[in-house]
Amino acid sequence: MTRISMIDPVTTESHVQEIFAEINTAFGRIPNLFKTYAHHPPLLEANWNKVKRVMMEGVLARKVKESIAVLVSKDNSCRYCIAAHEGALQSIGVSTEEIRMIETDLDQADFTPKEKALIQLARKANSTPLQVADEDVAATRTAGATDAEIVEALGVMELFTAFNKFLDTLEVELG
Repeated sequence: MTRISMIDPVTTESHVQEIFAEINTAFGRIPNLFKTYAHHPPLLEANWNKVKRVMMEGVLARKVKESIAVLVSKDNSCRYCIAAHEGALQSIGVSTEEIRMIETDLDQADFTPKEKALIQLARKANSTPLQVADEDVAATRTAGATDAEIVEALGVMELFTAFNKFLDTLEVELG
């Protein structure tokens, strides 16, 4: 059960309604994550802007970003984000079978060596950041990743690490 109420898009202040309208345009609905963040409008605005910049811009394919979101969320046991981003992968044409492969055997999933290296680095950075070695970053570069791509992949990891903790602490339900 959710520990905190969600802000009603209809009865909230106009600035929040404007942000909600953008979110609704992007997703076709307003996820409960954002309805919860709306208790503090500056945080809602900051996180929405970060989602737009990290998930909707950049050079990495959406499939790579959504896969990082799912794997980081699985490692952090965030049911909300796992379900949301498995759904996002399906919405871009990734089959249920391939999603399971991404989650259980990344080497067999349909990614380039560079994409696999970026996903693996982001996952290691989430799980054991102090154990990421120079060799891990070098291997990602050897696979063809640029510094900008490494930062972008780690930005996705960072975004979902924060969302996972926020959502789990408040027990926000997917909706």
